[in-house]
Amino acid sequence: MHKHTNKLIHETSPYLLQHAHNPVNWYPWSEEALDKATKEDKPILVSIGYSACHWCHVMERESFEDESTAALMNEHFVNIKIDREERPDLDHIYMDAVQAISGSGGWPLNIFLMPNRKPFYGGTYFPPARAYNRPSWQEVLQLVLNAFKNKRQELEAQSETLTAHLIESNSFGFKKVNEEDVFTKENNDIIYQEILRTADLQWGGFGKAPKFPQTFSIQYLLRYHYEKRNEAATNEINYAEQALFSLDKMIEGGIYDQLGGGFARYATDVEWGVPHFEKMLYDNALLVAVLCEAFQLTGKKRYEEVIHETMSFIMKDMLYDGKAFYAALDADSEGVEGKFYVWTEKEVKEILGADAELFAAYYDITKKGNWNDPHLKNGEEGINILRVKEAPEIFAKRKNIPLEKLRQLIEKGTKKLLEARNKRIPPQLDDKIILGWNALMNTACSKAFAATGKTRYRELAIANMNFLLEKFSQPASQQLYHTWKNEEAKYPAFLDDYAFLIQALLHLQEITGDTSWLQKAGEFTQFVIENFSEESGFFYYTKAGQADVIVQKKEVYDGAVPSGNAVMASNLYKLSILLDKKEWKERSMAMITSLGKAITSYPGSFGNWAALLLEINAGTNEIVVTGNDLSVIHTEILQAYIPHRVLMLSSTVNKSFVLLADKPVTSPPSIWLCRNFSCLPPLTSVRELITLINRRETQ
Repeated sequence: MHKHTNKLIHETSPYLLQHAHNPVNWYPWSEEALDKATKEDKPILVSIGYSACHWCHVMERESFEDESTAALMNEHFVNIKIDREERPDLDHIYMDAVQAISGSGGWPLNIFLMPNRKPFYGGTYFPPARAYNRPSWQEVLQLVLNAFKNKRQELEAQSETLTAHLIESNSFGFKKVNEEDVFTKENNDIIYQEILRTADLQWGGFGKAPKFPQTFSIQYLLRYHYEKRNEAATNEINYAEQALFSLDKMIEGGIYDQLGGGFARYATDVEWGVPHFEKMLYDNALLVAVLCEAFQLTGKKRYEEVIHETMSFIMKDMLYDGKAFYAALDADSEGVEGKFYVWTEKEVKEILGADAELFAAYYDITKKGNWNDPHLKNGEEGINILRVKEAPEIFAKRKNIPLEKLRQLIEKGTKKLLEARNKRIPPQLDDKIILGWNALMNTACSKAFAATGKTRYRELAIANMNFLLEKFSQPASQQLYHTWKNEEAKYPAFLDDYAFLIQALLHLQEITGDTSWLQKAGEFTQFVIENFSEESGFFYYTKAGQADVIVQKKEVYDGAVPSGNAVMASNLYKLSILLDKKEWKERSMAMITSLGKAITSYPGSFGNWAALLLEINAGTNEIVVTGNDLSVIHTEILQAYIPHRVLMLSSTVNKSFVLLADKPVTSPPSIWLCRNFSCLPPLTSVRELITLINRRETQ
C-alpha cells in the first residue's frame, strides 16, 4: 500500500475538504506543488470544481476514490485540486483553454499543464470506463503520459500556441468608435428586439434548455418598459410582458422551491419543471433584486411574497452569525440529486390526509410522477417535483372552490410537508463566505427593503456590510480578501469582489442616507483604478502584477454573475454624479463605446452594459431630499419605481457633496429633482416628484 500525501486536509474550502481523503495525492494550488512539478519535471493535472457540482462528485466517486487510478496519477503527475469559487481567476484561464481545445466547457474541469503552468490538453467529465463517446479517465492519463514522454516538443509547441491564443483573445481594447453611434435611443430599441428574438413565448425565459434565469435580460426589459411608458405612440405596448411572464413561469416552476422558498441554479427543461437542484447565493441575490423591480413596477402581490419567501430561505439556511451569507447548497443529498426536495404521491397522502387530493392536483403530484428518475425500478412510485401548472384563480374556479379556501389549504399543506422535509438529511452546505457574492446579496437586501419597507432587510444589509469591511480587510489598506471562513480570510480580492462591493455601498447609502457608505465606495473605486486598470481603460480580473497567473484576464461578458467591468462602468458613472468626478464618467462612457456593437448585437451576454447604456441614453434623475424628519418621504421614494436615479438625503447643511451643497434644510422637507447638477424648484410631495419625472421623460 503506497503512502498518501494528500495536502487538502488543512484547507477551508468544503470542496477541497471533500477530496482530502482521496487516495490521490492532491495539492492545493501552491508554490509547493508548482515547484515540485518543475523539480521532478512532471506534467501538472489541475482538476477544478465546486461543492454544489453534481458531476464533480460523480467523477470523484468513480475515479479519484479508486486506488489503481490514484496510483497512476500519483506516480506520474503533480495533482492540484482547485475550488473554482476560491480561485475564479485560475478557473477563467483554464476554462478558456478547455473551450479552445474541445469547443465546450463545464465542471469538473480537468486540464493538463506543462511544468511551467501552460496548458496543453483538457476536458470536463471523463467516465471510469469508455462511455458517452468519451475515453475513460485512465485512458486519458495514459495518452497524456505517453505524449509527455515521447512527443515533448509537440506538447510544448501546443502549450505555447494555446497560451498565445489566451493572451490574444484577451487583448481587445478601446476601438475607435464614435460616441454618437453608440449613445442613441435607437440602440435601446435594437437591444430590446435582440433580447426578444431569443424569447420563449410559451414558457418564458430565453433560449432553449438548459434554461438559466437570465435576470440581466429581464432587468433590461423592465427598465426599457419604464422608459417607453410615456411615449404616446407606444404606451399601449407592454414592453415588460416577456420579463414578467418569465418571472411568473419560474415562480410556478420546479426551479423555485415551492415549500421553502429560493431558486435552484437552472432548469434542465424548457418548462422550468426539473431544476438542477443546487441553490447558489448569487442566483438568489440576482433574482430577489430583479423581483423587487418587478414588484415596484407592477405592485403584483405574488412578487412581494416570493421576495419574502426567498429572503426567509436565505436567512434560515444561508446565514452565518446573522451577518454573512454562505456560498451554496448542494444539489445532492445522501448521494442522490434532488432527494431532499422530491415527493411520491403516497408520502403526500400520508402527511396531508383528506387535503391531499386537492393539494396534489394543484402541485402536479401524481402516482406516475413528473420527474423521470433514472433510479426507478418497475412498479415503484414515481417521483414528483412540486410545480404549479395553473394560476390559483383558474384552478379554484375549475375545482369549484372559493379562492380563499384554496389558499388556506395550500398554506396548511406546504407547512406540513415542510415540517416533514426538515426531518430529512439536508444537502451539504458550502459554508465559505465569498466577498463578491455577499455584496450581491447585500444589494438584494437593500432593494428588498426599498421595495417592501421591511426594516429587517435594511438591518441585515448594514450588519453584513460591517462584517465584510471588518473581516475581509487587510490592515491599513484598501486591499481586501476574496473568501473568509473559520476566522481566516484568504486570497487577494478580485475585480468582481470590489465592483459588487462598491455597488452594494451605493445602494446602502440610498436606503440609509448615510454618506459614509458613499465615501467608502469612492475610496474603493480609487483603489480599483490604481490597482486593476490596464492601458485600454478596462480593468483586469486580477490585481496588476499577480504572479501565479499565466495571463491577466479582462472579463466583459455577463455569466452567472455580472461582469466586473460592466459593474465598474456603472459604478464609475453613478459616482461621477455623486462625487462630481467628470473623468470617471468619461472612462465609463469610453468602456461602453469600445464594446458598442457587441452590446447591441449580443445583449444576452452584455445585459449589464445594455442597462447602463439605457440609463445614459435616458438620463439620470438626481434626487435630493433635505429637511427635518425625512423618513416618510424617504420610504415613499424608495418604494416608487425610478430605476435611473441617484438619491441623496440630508437633515443638515452639507457642503461636502456637490448635490447637497447650497440646499437649505427645510420643514417640511424639500425634494429636489436635478439633471446634470441643474435643479428644478423644490417640491414637497413624492407624487409631484413622480409627475415631474414623467413629464421630463417625454420632453
